Amino acid sequence: MTLKVLAEAAGCSESLLSKVEGGHATPSLAMLHKLAIALDTNVAALLSAPTLTASPVQRASERPSVRFPGARAAPPAGKRRRAEGSIMLERLVVPSPGQLLQGDIHVLEPLARSDEQIHHVGEELGYVLEGELELTLGDQSYSLKVGDSFYFPSTEPHSYRNPGDTVTRILWVNTPPTF
Repeated sequence: MTLKVLAEAAGCSESLLSKVEGGHATPSLAMLHKLAIALDTNVAALLSAPTLTASPVQRASERPSVRFPGARAAPPAGKRRRAEGSIMLERLVVPSPGQLLQGDIHVLEPLARSDEQIHHVGEELGYVLEGELELTLGDQSYSLKVGDSFYFPSTEPHSYRNPGDTVTRILWVNTPPTF
């Protein structure tokens, strides 16, 4: 597949794909999701190295992680757009082909948020370990605190953000593996 064909399928520029391929740009979670769909795969497959061990145990000290830049909110009139916190996924297990579940700990820096609402096949559930979370499903937003949990079908357009000034950590499980 050429960069032009992939760019058209994912709704981005060839220039962006070239920069990502060369390691000069980091795509957002939403863009990675679009690229994965265009390539008929998932984000986990795009970002993960092959499993090097056959052990069913993943030690905390060896947990791989993937960091994404945070989305930028539209600034108030007359103000500059400011960078917001990043989102990191700590892999509970290294994704591998054939897995039905994916589990991560989403770590959101203060004000970090996903770019836009996405939807895909599957189901998702989560548990807020630390901080606070605003989960948006379609037109409805929910405020969650430590100990709160959620479930939704992934076909529902969804996005999320950390509205607070401290780090938020969420145990997030989805099927099939998406990120």
